Order: sequence, then structure tokens, then C-alpha cells
Amino acid sequence: MQKTKSNTSIVWFRNDLRVYDNAVLYEACKTGNKLIGVYCFDPKQYTIDKYGFKRTEKYRTRFLLETIIDLKQNLDKLNIDLLVYNAAPEDIIPKLVEEFNVRDIYFQTEWTQEELDTEYLVKSKLKNVDFKSVYNQFLYHPEDINFKIQNLPQVFTVFRKKLEKYLPIREELAIERLPKSNRVEHTTQIPSLQDLGFDNFKTHPNSAFLFKGGETEALNRLKDYFFTTKKLEFYKKTRNGLVGVDYSSKFSPWLANGSISARTIYHQVKQFENKYVKNQSTYWLIFELIWRDYFKYVSLKHGHQIFKLEGILKKEYDWSTNTNLIGKWLNGETQSDFVNANMIELKETGWMSNRGRQNVASYFAKELKLDWRIGAAYFESLLLDYDVHSNYGNWMYVAGVGNDPRDRKFNVDLQAERYDTTGKFRRLWLQPSLF
Repeated sequence: MQKTKSNTSIVWFRNDLRVYDNAVLYEACKTGNKLIGVYCFDPKQYTIDKYGFKRTEKYRTRFLLETIIDLKQNLDKLNIDLLVYNAAPEDIIPKLVEEFNVRDIYFQTEWTQEELDTEYLVKSKLKNVDFKSVYNQFLYHPEDINFKIQNLPQVFTVFRKKLEKYLPIREELAIERLPKSNRVEHTTQIPSLQDLGFDNFKTHPNSAFLFKGGETEALNRLKDYFFTTKKLEFYKKTRNGLVGVDYSSKFSPWLANGSISARTIYHQVKQFENKYVKNQSTYWLIFELIWRDYFKYVSLKHGHQIFKLEGILKKEYDWSTNTNLIGKWLNGETQSDFVNANMIELKETGWMSNRGRQNVASYFAKELKLDWRIGAAYFESLLLDYDVHSNYGNWMYVAGVGNDPRDRKFNVDLQAERYDTTGKFRRLWLQPSLF
């Protein structure tokens, strides 16, 4: 005789590590079922990839740990328990389904290969459980866009113009506190940095990213950047900066793991415009959020092709895998001091400016003519704000196999002259003893 399913749902957290404007959590709460939150530090994310890089290095790992600690505290306030494991989801979730007699599992819709593989492993071990996935990471929701995914424009500008004047952005979602009876008699221990294979470390004093992980910190940063200092008013003028905390919004690490939603940022920009000023800078932050959406739609349309050498354009180049040249790029020992300074910043902090990323990636692919996927994998390893769609979308773009019809190459010397006119940034990383 089959056991009757209880009215218990699992909310499987992945890259949606927030409680406010979380569509997955919202949909699960609407059912009135008892809810259990689950997060797994999947050991697969800490293995060595085929290029010799650890999939997730210490910077993003610490940021993620801080995020999970904050998420647990925020869920506690809603009477939802978060169970955290240092184990693969396919090993943990089936056990929880059995233990709590779970009826359904809510999770964020993903479409890139590894995420789908993990979903398949979980699903293959479970029967008679409903899996309910929810789009939860877009500014423009896929159900709202005015064209079919297969008709996604090849050029960003066309995509933007199709949407920004015609589609409203959905309102944010808030959930109410659940009754205390939602609690489960079950506790877990959040792993430490050492449990995940790293030693404790101090943030580099010259880092341009001095923030901690988590939704609380993300919302504090937004409040400070928008409403306390009003730095948003000058965003377009400063966004190509290289030194310091405030040359850009720094929202990307929180956006990448879903500590804050793109919609929340959008609606707060609109509040700022209503209260203070509407100008090119306020628009430009929304413009950047639309770029982020675009790369998500590119990967949604093209699937695994974004990870292939020929990219979505399926263009053949004579790529090299010269280990000597790769090593010099990784270690900041190229012939360009501008590239070197940016690469050392990345290695020492897990952060690099948008301007720096474009230059070092172009240098890697266009000057050294190296297999761009190696550079993308290194970024994946080190970056605090690694996002699969933006990372591979941007690398394809600069390598000439993505969404740039012009196939440009950055002149790193001219870029250094323009954006680091006094050499302050290069001295900061190449001659740190001077600071």
C-alpha cells in the first residue's frame, strides 16, 4: 500500500538566495503547504575542471557562505527552516522527500547543461513527486516578451528596442510570515570555509569590492548607493572606473547568486527617478540590467552551443592552447601592464572592473589568439560575480563568436591611456608598496 503524500513542499534554493521578490518561494507559499528550504553545497562545484582550475575558488565560496547564513536568518523570520548540506542535491533531496513525505519540490528554472544534469539526477531518484520550476532571474519575464525565443535578435540593440518601451516590468513579490507550526524538528550545520576546502583569508586592502554576501547586505548597498550617497546620479560617468568601491554599483555578485532581483533594482531606480532625478545615469543602470537579460535569453535560445569553441556564430578561428602564453596571462606577466594589473587584481581579490574584463578577454582571444573557453573557465573559477550566462555571453562576444557583428579588438594601450590616464590603477597592483 502506497503512503499518502503529506502537504509538505521543499523549496530547493540554487541561484535565488533571497526571500524578497523570490517567485519560487512565493509560488510555494501560495499552496498553504508546510515548507522546508534546502540548500546544498554541491561538491561538484569544488572539483578541478578540464583546464586545471578549481570550479569555485575561495572568493565566491566565502561570499556564498555569507549569503547562506543571511538567507537562513531571513527565512527564520518567516518561520521557514533552511536545511543546509555539504553534499550533492541528488544524495540529499530524495532522503528528505522520504523523511518528510514530501509532495512537491519548487525550484528556479535553469537551462544550462550542468544545472539540467543535476535536476535529472534528482528526478531520476524520485517518483510520485511533483517538480515545479519557476522563472526567477529575469527583468523581462519570458512569458511577457513579445517574440518567440527562437526569434531572439542577433544584436542587443534590436532586443532592447523591442522590449524597453513596450513591456512593463512585473511588480515585486513579498510573502507573509508563516505560522510557527511550519517549523520542522530538524537542524543542520552550515559548513565552514575549511569544510569546503579553503583556509580563512583576509580581503585584500586594495580590493574594489569590500562587501559581504547576502540579501541584507545587497539591500543595504542599494539603499546607500541610491538614496544615501546618491551615487546613482553619476553612474554613467563613473562606471568605467578602476579604483575604489563606488565607481560602479557593485550589484553583480548579489545578482549572480540571486541575493537581490533585477526587478528590485529596476523599481528602486524608478523610485530614485521620481524622488530625485531622471538622467542618463539612471537609465544606464537599467540598460545594464537589460544586457544581463539579453545574455540569459542568448543561452536560453542556443543552449550548450555557448560553451563550444565556435560559439553561437559557429565561426572557425585558429585558436591556440599555448601553455606559456596562458600562464603569462593568468599571472599578469604579459607585454601589457594594463592587462597585467587587471589580472593581478582578479587573482588577489576575485574582482575586476567591467572595463578590465573587456580588455583582458580581448587581449587573450584577439592578441594572444588563445582558446577563449580557457579564459572563461578562469573567470568562472575566480570571479565573485560569476554568472554562467553573462560570463560565456561576454567571452563569446569579445572572441568574435557571439553577438558582436563588428568583431572588434580592444587596443589595450589606448584603453589604458583613456581609463587609467595617471597610471594610478596600474601602480596600485603592479607596485602596491607605493600605496
